[in-house]
Formats: sequence, C-alpha cells, structure tokens
Amino acid sequence: MATTANSLRLCVRARSQLSALAICPSQASPLRRALSTTPARCAEEGVSGDADELGKKKFYDTAGDVLKDLAKVGKRQARLAQPMLDRWEQLPQAEVARLDKLTKEVIQGTAEIRRPVKVQRNSFWNTNEPDSDMITDEIGEDDFEEDDMTSMAHGKLEEHREYREYARIAIWEMPLLAKFATPFQPPKGDQVLRFRYTTYMGEIHPAAKKVVVEFSPTDLKDLTDVQVMKLKKLAGARYNPEKDIIKMSCERFEHQAQNKRYLGDLVNDMITSAKDPTDTFEDIPLDLRHHKSKVKHRFPKKWLLTEERKKEIEAERQRSYHLDQEKKASGGLIDGVKQIEQMQQLAPVREKVPVRVLR
Repeated sequence: MATTANSLRLCVRARSQLSALAICPSQASPLRRALSTTPARCAEEGVSGDADELGKKKFYDTAGDVLKDLAKVGKRQARLAQPMLDRWEQLPQAEVARLDKLTKEVIQGTAEIRRPVKVQRNSFWNTNEPDSDMITDEIGEDDFEEDDMTSMAHGKLEEHREYREYARIAIWEMPLLAKFATPFQPPKGDQVLRFRYTTYMGEIHPAAKKVVVEFSPTDLKDLTDVQVMKLKKLAGARYNPEKDIIKMSCERFEHQAQNKRYLGDLVNDMITSAKDPTDTFEDIPLDLRHHKSKVKHRFPKKWLLTEERKKEIEAERQRSYHLDQEKKASGGLIDGVKQIEQMQQLAPVREKVPVRVLR
C-alpha cells in the first residue's frame, strides 16, 4: 500500500510541475522532464525568475488548461494537443462542469497523499543507533523535496572530502616539515612524568580521551628512601616492581587536557602525602600480590658450542668417514639399494585376482 501511495504522489507532483513546460517553449522535448528532480531551465528573453518557482505558483484545475499550455510549448506537442483541445471546446457546458467538479474532488481527495512523507522517529529508517561508517546529521524532521541528495549521501561526500584533505596534507605539507626536524634529546632529570595519548585521526572514538601517565618513584630526587617506599605503598596495584614504574590512567572527563590535568594533580597529591611525616607507613609491608612475575626461559650456557666442542665433533665425523671408506673397499659396507633389489627378485610373483565391485 505504501509503494502504491508513493507512486501516486510522484505522479501528482510531476503533474503540478507541468506548468513549467509552458514557460520554456524553446526546449526540444520538454515532456521528458516531467519526472526530473531538477527544475526546468528557461533560456528565453523576457522571462524572469526561476522556472521551478513559477511552476509551483500555478496548479491546473481543469484538463483544458493543461491542453492549452501543451499547445503553446512546441510544434510536436501542439500537433498532439490541438485535436484534443478542439474536442474539449466542443463539449457541452454541463459535461465540462461535471469534469471540473470531478477534477476538484480528485485533487481534494489526494491532498493527504501529495503531502511530503516524514520519517517517524520510531520507524525502521530512523534508528537511534549511530552508524560509525556514516557522517550524517539526518534527523527526519525536515521535508525532503526530492530535489537534492539525502543527508546520508552528503555525509559520505563530507567523509570523502576529509580523506582527500589528509591525502593532500601527506603529499604537499608533510615533506615541508623536514626542515623543522630537531635531534632527539632525552628527558632531563626534572622531567619524570611521561604521558601517553591515543588519537584516531579525526574519528570519534570513546578511547580517544584516555590519558596514561608513567613515572618511577626513584626518579624523584627530593624524596628520601622512606618517602619513596611510602609512595609505592600509596600506589598499590598501580606499582610494577619489575620495572619500578607507577602507571595510572584517566578517562573520566570528555577532553584529554582535562584528564591530563587530573592525573597531574593526583601525582602531586600522592607526593604531598608521601612527604607527610605524621605517618610513614613503616609498619605496613609492601603488598606485591597483584603482580605476577613471568618466567623467562633462557638458553643454558652449558649447551653452547665452544671451540673445543666443535673440534671434537669434527674429529668424530672424520673418523666415521674413514671407517666407512675402509668397509666399502673391503666389501663389508652394506648397500641398501642392492639389498632391496635382491629381496624383490626373491619374492614370489603374486597373480592378480579380480575383485568384485558392488554397484
């Protein structure tokens, strides 16, 4: 039912735009633009304004008006429309009034169908789930006049433009950054914090706001051994005893700068608490149960080939070779190929027995 209604709506919209044909008589075949999504363009002198806007101002009420406009469009249309127009003018007034009344009833009855169809919020085509492959702002509230691409198509074009922009930057601008390259300098003694960020090259991703900070407690030169141990105890499960590094992350806030500021304040608070002389936590042991050490197997040194061992293996190979040569000269070396050939000659020849095959 929905497909039939949409088809009827398209036909009625095409009929409402037929008045634009009368404005452009210079076109060779104006009837081909009846179902076109682009407005009819006019190139004649003395006609001002957009043809699509002029066509929307006028709506045909009777079939006679349609035939009169078609007779003015071109010679081909005039030959087809003039006989019908003559027959229309010969009709009685009662018949013309009846047809006009019938036309108005059809227009009023199809008014609901000719209205633009809006996408409902709870419909199948307007789901609330965002599409990661589409950059679209389609909300289904604006009327689609069928004279342009959909919002989803515009989103695809915008995505393609973004790819082309990054491609241009990679080809033309990135090579120019080579003159600003500076040699790597290791961090100084007062630069103990190392931050790590994650980016997805312009794409929206929930992990893009996450910030990770790492630092070693022993790199804090202004802390004593007791304060360093207290800092490790305050870190808890975030302390790695193998690497001697405290690692923390934050993704509570929306932007990376906010998460970085939060981590910086947290590190300062931990250092301030470690310097507090009221309680040094010396009576609390360092809990390392959270860390599971991985066993790393190493090749035993006894299995390594030394120069003496290599010489022994080479001497053993030479003795085996000379022994085989002596046996071969005296005929004591067994040849495996000859043994197989002899056994094949001594073996009895078996007759081939046909085997029945079930079909």
